[in-house]
Amino acid sequence: MANQQNQQGSTSNRGFASMDEDKQREIASQGGKASHEKGTAHEFTSEEAREAGRKGGQHSHGGKGSNNG
Repeated sequence: MANQQNQQGSTSNRGFASMDEDKQREIASQGGKASHEKGTAHEFTSEEAREAGRKGGQHSHGGKGSNNG
């Protein structure tokens, strides 16, 4: 039982989430660059970005100030 309790409090030192933040950022950046080079990355138009920002603002603020009811 003592062994089981020790394992519950510890974290794994494997995987992306346990990496140094700078290393995570570097790997994520490489993925973004690769998708743009490949042509599969989505690029928002200014209208799409505006709509996404509006929706996000409504959800994060409970829709206050809008005419949605």
